Amino acid sequence: MKFTIVIFALAWSATGALAATEDSEDAPPAQALAINIKTTFPASEIFGTKLVNGQATKALVSVNNHEKESINVQMIGGALWTPDLISGPTQLVRNLSTQKFNVDIAAGEQKILTYSFATELHPQDLRLNLVAVLKDSAGTMYTAQAFNETVAIVEPDTSIFDPQIIFLYLMLAALFVGTVYFIYSTWITTFFPQAKKSRSGKSDRSKPAKKEGVDLTARDGQVATGKTSGYDESWLPEGHIKRPEQKRSKSGTPKKAST
Repeated sequence: MKFTIVIFALAWSATGALAATEDSEDAPPAQALAINIKTTFPASEIFGTKLVNGQATKALVSVNNHEKESINVQMIGGALWTPDLISGPTQLVRNLSTQKFNVDIAAGEQKILTYSFATELHPQDLRLNLVAVLKDSAGTMYTAQAFNETVAIVEPDTSIFDPQIIFLYLMLAALFVGTVYFIYSTWITTFFPQAKKSRSGKSDRSKPAKKEGVDLTARDGQVATGKTSGYDESWLPEGHIKRPEQKRSKSGTPKKAST
């Protein structure tokens, strides 16, 4: 189709946009059509229009047809240019996507078209130029400038609850903890040698227990064999505790002790 080969590279100068058809004939100026085009940005702020990187920007293009016959909006496209400078001409920075509509607007009617595009540029101020390609009832092509103002390219706002930010914080925390542990175990521990554990506890457990200064294994009246009676003999008279000695007979057989 004829409108698909309109040169939409938009080789605009600082004063406007230029377009050409397949047969290299210049398109008539937009003033030949009795239309009114106005573009607004719903997400714009008081301080101006901002294009957020990575997020779709919606532009509402309002086309009001004052012609006696219907017109057709073929497509809308645009480009980003460097701001107007006194030192030299503006330069093309990035061509934006071209969106086809093919929408008919009857005489005296108005329609609002949504044109969406996205950017991925360094934060800076650029001039946004939007152009609409229209066709009248006779099939003649026209171009009309829809927007030509300075906008700001900005980065999206970051939130601490963003999963990517949380993962980044966890990675940095793990790296910090690992570095601190490595430094501590490699250099700091060498300045604080650990004291050797003494074996006094084991030797103390091997000694017999004593209670109130009395040796439980060598009490009065007890043999050195380690055998103990099941009661306390310290309060008994010595005569009851001492056992009589056994006498040996000549034949070698022991006699019974007299009672």
